[in-house]
Amino acid sequence: MFEQTFVEGVGKTNRVWTVMISFFAQILALSVAVLLPMIYFDVLPRTQLTAMFVAPPPPPPPPPPPAAVPVKMVKIIPRQFDAGRLMAPKTIPKNIAMIKEEELPPPSASAGVVGGVPGGVPGGTPGGVIGGIIGSVPTAAPPPPPPPVEQKKAPTRIRVGGQVQAANLIRQPKPVYPPLAKQARIQGTVRFNALIGKDGTIQNLTLISGHPLLVPSAEEAVKQWLYRPTLLNGEPVEVATVIDVNFTLSQ
Repeated sequence: MFEQTFVEGVGKTNRVWTVMISFFAQILALSVAVLLPMIYFDVLPRTQLTAMFVAPPPPPPPPPPPAAVPVKMVKIIPRQFDAGRLMAPKTIPKNIAMIKEEELPPPSASAGVVGGVPGGVPGGTPGGVIGGIIGSVPTAAPPPPPPPVEQKKAPTRIRVGGQVQAANLIRQPKPVYPPLAKQARIQGTVRFNALIGKDGTIQNLTLISGHPLLVPSAEEAVKQWLYRPTLLNGEPVEVATVIDVNFTLSQ
């Protein structure tokens, strides 16, 4: 019996159609459950909807701040006297009050002269000058003398270029070429700042540049130089100049 049932297919159910019908029935029931509440719904009252969607009123503005109380500045006047002594001010004031004295009224013509004789002098003139001559005419005071004109003093020292001052040489001994510098074949120029006195002699000599082996010989020779005195407005003056002493192997 069992063999006929399983082999020949007797009593076999149609399971595919059953599943399909059950699937569509569940889909239909689910659609009805979802769509039914969307069709039949409760209407909310309009006042409740208006209250839900209208924005609340703004909060009231804050109260105004309290009015500021004006601060009254108390100016402290420094003391000028302490125990009868005048005190020096601690700070310098920005504005200084200028005290202007009132001018005295001019004396009237009928007023008497201080030191005059009571009752006046017979034949006197009202408004006369004290100590004046009777009947004299008052004259204005003479103008003050002009201030003296200051005369500019002539300079006692001038600066002259070396080439210009060289033309005023009267005596110019030649320097001796140092033997050691000649053997070393050293040549060049020795330069001095010189101050020539009013009599034309060398007063001061300052080295500017030069080889150390050539400086002593050049300095000894320049100290013996003599210049013609330089005159300025007819007066001899000192001259500041530059002196160059040349050393060449050919000399």
